[in-house]
Amino acid sequence: MRKSAITLSAILFMVVAACSTNPFTGKKEYTLVSNAEIFPSAFAQYDQFLKENKVITGTAQAAMVTSVGQKIKAAAEKYLKSVGQSGYLDGYAWEYKLVDSKDVNAWCMPGGKIVVYTGILPITKDEAGLATVLGHEVSHALLNHGAKRMTTDALAQYGAAGVSAVTSGQSATAQQLFQQAYGLGAQYGAILPFSRGHENEADELGLTLMAIAGYNPDKALEFWKRMDANSGSSAPPEFLSTHPSGSTRISKITAEIPNAKAQAAKFGVKF
Repeated sequence: MRKSAITLSAILFMVVAACSTNPFTGKKEYTLVSNAEIFPSAFAQYDQFLKENKVITGTAQAAMVTSVGQKIKAAAEKYLKSVGQSGYLDGYAWEYKLVDSKDVNAWCMPGGKIVVYTGILPITKDEAGLATVLGHEVSHALLNHGAKRMTTDALAQYGAAGVSAVTSGQSATAQQLFQQAYGLGAQYGAILPFSRGHENEADELGLTLMAIAGYNPDKALEFWKRMDANSGSSAPPEFLSTHPSGSTRISKITAEIPNAKAQAAKFGVKF
């Protein structure tokens, strides 16, 4: 068997072996790393980050981050219980920290380790705005986007190895051109659009979670409009970004809000 065929067979075997169904989307998903493998590393990196940065404690803003985060977590637990998947959160260790930084950002590591930067609070403005952000970030963790991104990057590397095998009989110049073409194709044709897909998924689930938690998802639209205004002309072209453009995001969220409200109504929450 040719080396390229062996490489492809190995990739397909690993992907099929790692297939599972996500209870939030109902979709099949494929990852090469399990929570048991990725969580310890994520938790260690989170702890190291907290040691190296100024964590804000004992303030009303810090308390709000924790309170809203816990409400979003409880919403996820309610949803999972309703679909008979309470065990899905086994291994998650939720933690919410406010960190002093001018960066307009927040993030959630695999397993539920969350950081909110103080720089984003002027844009969130209130609990509903913060719930929009935390709902989105928590959704990245619940949808296994970290593991999926690692899988995508790994498959890109395996693909590069396959390209190398296929072009091994070519000149050094030809091999270099093939590798450059593959790299550009992987970056702009697979990896970045895949990440934008993750952002759309996190937006959708985040709306549902904030609604179940009691926050009107209409407020999410107001937050993203403020975020878009804050980004201004500094945002890169959409096709070069891991995030959708502000106008694209706002349009999709507007269309998704009725579904989020309908999902919340199943839990007795109405707007």
